[in-house]
Amino acid sequence: MIKLHDLEFEPYISEEEITQAIEQISEKLNKKYDGQNPVFIGVLNGSFMVASEIIKRFNGDCEVSFVKMGSYEGTKTTGKVKTLVGLNQELKGRKVILLEDIVDTGNTLVELDKILKNAGVESYEVATLFFKPKAYKKNVPVQIIGIEIPNKFIVGFGLDYDGLGRNLTQVYKRKDNKMTNLVLFGPPGAGKGTQATILKDKYELIHISTGDVFRYNIKNKTELGLSAKSFIDKGQLVPDEVTINMLNAEVEKNEGANGFIFDGFPRTEAQAEALSTYLESKGTEVHAMIALEVDDEILVERLLERGKTSGRADDADEAVIRNRIKVYYDETAILKNYYQAQDKYYGVDGVGSIDEITNRLSEVIDELMK
Repeated sequence: MIKLHDLEFEPYISEEEITQAIEQISEKLNKKYDGQNPVFIGVLNGSFMVASEIIKRFNGDCEVSFVKMGSYEGTKTTGKVKTLVGLNQELKGRKVILLEDIVDTGNTLVELDKILKNAGVESYEVATLFFKPKAYKKNVPVQIIGIEIPNKFIVGFGLDYDGLGRNLTQVYKRKDNKMTNLVLFGPPGAGKGTQATILKDKYELIHISTGDVFRYNIKNKTELGLSAKSFIDKGQLVPDEVTINMLNAEVEKNEGANGFIFDGFPRTEAQAEALSTYLESKGTEVHAMIALEVDDEILVERLLERGKTSGRADDADEAVIRNRIKVYYDETAILKNYYQAQDKYYGVDGVGSIDEITNRLSEVIDELMK
């Protein structure tokens, strides 16, 4: 066990396993690029250890550059243009091998793909020591993989936690934090609020509602609340970064909790990825997206009935209700696909008594907690 900054890490992949994976990668590259003088590109900072081990095992002639991603303001575009800082070679017509320590989200690969294609390379392929298949959602091919790993937070052999750990010769994973984290969804009228209250008490979880968090921060004029209000006052959507930082702050307030029920968040795949990355840094993850499933006609009937006593105008107009339900399905379809791809989506029948629905939800949660 080691400690880096405030986090504890435990041994995960041995030096021997790493060496074996590097040997296999090197063997493939030697076979494919024999006599072809390829250009090896290592993307700093993480790839320096992996790249050096692979390059010194390459038998033929080759050229090497260690680069960083950089950007400048384009003269013909409104955005920033990505470039490679430290590149020593002209790449046009060359065969290029990108050496990566790890491929997870693939965001860097997307930018590198554009840069290399614009440079006119003859061909390029990606060789990575570690690969997280469940985290990778991009279309850029990853041809050579050393070790596939789950979506865990790891350090060592070039990988760091806030600057520390790159020099470790084996790989460590964040010590598992025994938490249960749920993303709870349900269309308007499904009883999600009622069930969230019951479940948080039953399992001693922290219920984090995006709406409540926004109202608290705005009311108390926190820095994040003032930032959010500045966008709301202009009629603009609050940027993901502000929302995510608010949610992260709520998690930080509850250090040592048994887990969290996230209600109303995430809403987009980008938010889901940001939540995954943040929880991973805490040694945990989203364990399930649980969605209450109720037929539309039942939802409409429930909300119209609720509207007789709730005083809410949006519960009294059937057209408004149906539009709210449609918006829900439009928003959650992407997230359903996102979590289904990770085998984390659970649809639960939301029709019946409160106790019956609670029991169905509990069956899913009990299985997750085994």
